[in-house]
Amino acid sequence: MKRQYEKVSQPDPKSLENIERLADQNTFTFTTGHQLSLFTGPLFFVLKILQVIKQTEALNAQFSEFNFVPVFWMASEDHDFEEIQSTTIFNEKLTWETDQSGAVGRFKLDGFEELKEKIKLLFANHPESEIHALLESYSGENLADATRNLVNQLFNGFGLVIIDGDDSTLKNQFAPILKKELLEEFSASAVEKTNKLLEENGLKTPVHARELNLFYLDAGSRTRIEKIGEKYQLSESKSMSEVEILAELDHHPERFSPNVVLRPVYQEFSLPNLAYIGGAGEISYWLQLKGVFDTIQLTYPIINVRNSLLWVDSASSKKMEALGFTVNDLFEPVDALKRNYVQMNAGEELDFSEFNQLQQSISSLIEKHVHAVDPAMHQYAQAEIARLEKQLASIQDKLIKRSKYKNEAAMMHIEQLKDRLFPNGNLQERSTNFFSFSPDGNYRSRLLELYKHIDPSSSDFCVIVEN
Repeated sequence: MKRQYEKVSQPDPKSLENIERLADQNTFTFTTGHQLSLFTGPLFFVLKILQVIKQTEALNAQFSEFNFVPVFWMASEDHDFEEIQSTTIFNEKLTWETDQSGAVGRFKLDGFEELKEKIKLLFANHPESEIHALLESYSGENLADATRNLVNQLFNGFGLVIIDGDDSTLKNQFAPILKKELLEEFSASAVEKTNKLLEENGLKTPVHARELNLFYLDAGSRTRIEKIGEKYQLSESKSMSEVEILAELDHHPERFSPNVVLRPVYQEFSLPNLAYIGGAGEISYWLQLKGVFDTIQLTYPIINVRNSLLWVDSASSKKMEALGFTVNDLFEPVDALKRNYVQMNAGEELDFSEFNQLQQSISSLIEKHVHAVDPAMHQYAQAEIARLEKQLASIQDKLIKRSKYKNEAAMMHIEQLKDRLFPNGNLQERSTNFFSFSPDGNYRSRLLELYKHIDPSSSDFCVIVEN
């Protein structure tokens, strides 16, 4: 870790202290991880890190005889570049265009300065703001270095330790497990056994293990290793015998990369880790890995679901208030919000309370007369009443629709509000970049605001409303 941090231009002194503490038998880590998302990517990138920081601070205050260190594990070996090459700030999609392939952490930063200039332009009206220094730190020999520098600067003062798993020393330490996988293909059977237990209890199993859960890293490529007969196929043109691949592992462990099944195992093998904090999707596949941990007698960590959060910025807050909505209303579908607005603001012409009371009285009267004359007609009467109610509901819908046309500006504002807070109908935290909430470029106060509201002990959905 000291060697990795030699590449950091201005390392957080608290992080360096925590690295020293890792040598202490009384030190434990709390970890989260993520892909190398462009300029932190979606909001939950920041939320996960803040949660491990806050969790360790609480434990350090409670148990003075131990050290608890927050860790961010960079998924630098991931090769799905399309998932991370874009981010959205102020509703503007920014994309890094490059034709590189393979492990994204190894990507050279060709064309990266052009992208940073586009981000700077978004904050050009605030040339002295904090974000410009942060963008300066977003650099290095490759994307892994740049991401480490960015995260170090963003969370400066919190003591976060950032780890790049694409490291020959860490891989050399993990080599016995890699060898076991190559020779025994142990992880697949362990996962399938756990999958059966989960499925029997009605749980989904998003990950289906391959026979061999390893990739081979080469210049510009990350390809799945397959056992075909007596040979290990590393690419279309490259294969090795058992003796050759074990020699390759011995001399170049950094060329072997765990996939989604073994990456958590690699992470836990490398750290004195107590807990992993992740999203619901991550937790689902972590549950599938218990058998893999048991097979190699590795401690399985506590699994915590990260906090979820909605940030209602000041402009959205004013719009919400002007429309007469509460925070709870925001979670309604957009059509329901429009309907509610129209009914709240239309006055007596759309007050259907008397209308509905008369409808119920008529229905009761029909049932009373039918029962008195011929109870056998009950089913027929119910069908006719249902048809009448449907016709009356149709009249109400048409009246509401006509009223909506009279309130076109409000309808547009409702759509804008929903789209800002729930982009494309999804949770804001899954697409909106954290820096969208810092229009003046001074992000630190917003980061501290998030930090204040993160609560590792709560499973509630958190909503922050700016004044």
